[in-house]
Amino acid sequence: MPFAQLIGAELVSASPQEVRGRMAWAPERCTTGGVLHGGALMALADSIGAYCAVLNLPPGAGTATIESKTNFFRAVREGFVEAVSTPLHVGRTTIVVQTDLHDGQGRRVARVTQTQAVIAPAP
Repeated sequence: MPFAQLIGAELVSASPQEVRGRMAWAPERCTTGGVLHGGALMALADSIGAYCAVLNLPPGAGTATIESKTNFFRAVREGFVEAVSTPLHVGRTTIVVQTDLHDGQGRRVARVTQTQAVIAPAP
């Protein structure tokens, strides 16, 4: 995923049951006061969550995010953010993934629930 590379997202481990990734704090990813931008956090969660969805697709199918809900709990001012994505629902037409974001001390930063469309291969 080119955009995931652009934001500095790294894949740590991946299986259909759980995908882990991380992103380091960097000043260019921040808003005022040196706080990691919410959009950067959402982009990390969307990227890692999409990877989880891909690992749960039927052969030949594709996916795209059709809905995403984020709750933010705390600011990140240093270190890194770890993302852990797990599937909540794997269906014929949608896959729902939950991604928890934690800071370097293991404190929850955000929770993202996203719905991915299952796009059937062209006939």
